[in-house]
Formats: sequence, C-alpha cells, structure tokens
Amino acid sequence: MEKTINIKVKVWRQAGPKAKGAFVTYDLKNISTDSSFLEMLDVLNEQLVANRQEPIAFDHDCREGICGMCSLYINGHPHGPDSAVTTCQLHMRKFKDGETITVEPWRSHAFPVIKDLVVDRRAYDKIMQAGGYVSVNTGGVPDANAIPISKIAADEAMDAASCIGCGACAAACKNGSAMLFVAAKVSQLALLPQGKVEAARRAKAMLGKMDELGFGNCTNTGACAAQCPKNISLSNIARMNREYLKMKMKD
Repeated sequence: MEKTINIKVKVWRQAGPKAKGAFVTYDLKNISTDSSFLEMLDVLNEQLVANRQEPIAFDHDCREGICGMCSLYINGHPHGPDSAVTTCQLHMRKFKDGETITVEPWRSHAFPVIKDLVVDRRAYDKIMQAGGYVSVNTGGVPDANAIPISKIAADEAMDAASCIGCGACAAACKNGSAMLFVAAKVSQLALLPQGKVEAARRAKAMLGKMDELGFGNCTNTGACAAQCPKNISLSNIARMNREYLKMKMKD
C-alpha cells in the first residue's frame, strides 16, 4: 500500500540576480513517499500554477544522477540528507510526516542566483576551458587496448571521472572552494598516459582560473568529500597539489 505524508516546504524565492530574496512556506498534502524530491517540487508547482501563482524555478535535466543540474541545498545539506545521491535520486521516504523541508540554492559566491533555486554554474565551465582537456591530434579512434594501462590507474581515473560537476563540493565548503571538482578533473587525466604529459601545466592553469573566479582555497575540512554525491576522494586533491608543485618548481 502506498504511503503518503503531509509536509511544509520552505523555499527560497528570488525574482532575479539583484532582487531581494526571502523564504516562502508552502503546505503539501498526500505526497507519496515513493516519489522523488523533484517530483514533489513538480506537484508543488502544479499547485502554484492552479492557484495562479508563479511556479518555483529549479534546475533539472536527466533526473538520473548523471548531469549534475539538480543543485539544491536541502535541510542544510547539498542534495539533501541522504548520502551518495543527487537531489533527483533523493526520495520522499527520507522525510517524516509533518516535517518542514528547507530548500535553498547553492551557497557559493561563485554561483550567483539567477532565479529562485537556479544558480549560474558557468564558473565550472570556465575552469574546464582553462585546462580540462588533452592536446592531441584528432583522427581515427584507436583500439581501447592499444595503450597498456594498469588496472589500478584505470580504476582511479574512472573514480575521478565520475564527478558530474554539480557544485556540491563548493556549496558544502565553508571557504567556497572548488578544489575537489578541479582535483577530480586533473586526476582523471593525470592518471592516464594521454593526460600525464600536460598534468602539471593543467593543474596550474585550472587552479589559477579557480582563484580568478572567486572560489576560496582548501583547508582540508573534508566537507566536500562528505557531501559529494559521487564519493570523489580527497586523495585527488593531494594528487593535484603534487602536480601543481611540479609546475611551480619549473617556473
């Protein structure tokens, strides 16, 4: 038998980037515990539209935990109280009947609010443009096993590559640092032969762009790794720092 709950949703509403925002509380009844968090927001928006009110703006795309678009701060946690899941994978069974759920946009200076719960995350794109690539001539696709790579290196590179660029690390960090994101992108390439050649230059370029865009620095509190929906390891930050030091020693 389907279980339902009645909840209050306290949502951050902000008309635009320069507008003054405020929390608005809405009542929702008979929400299925099998529904996802975004489906709950869909129900709320249908209720608002039916009452001729402005629906809540929030980001979403794949709803499968792949794209990183569903960036919501829920009850003081990026992506909500569950672990190793994105907001779209969070289900209402994690909340209690009668509970008040607080929903905010990402808290980060580098992610300005566009409207309501939607933030501008182009800063991550700019960091990737600074060095998140390999400089190679394109052409025919080589065989997957043409370059021998150890299983350990391949596994670590794949773990780093699982980063979806959602921004939870920067939102969770008290310094607003994007170090875990940058480290994941540096590591996934530095661990492989194709990316190892430019590893030090890449680390310096991407960290320089991160600083330029207003992100804070890392003080190893570990909040980023604790809140990461893809369990990106802090060891990637250590690897990136090693590559950065190599480049600084060459300067």
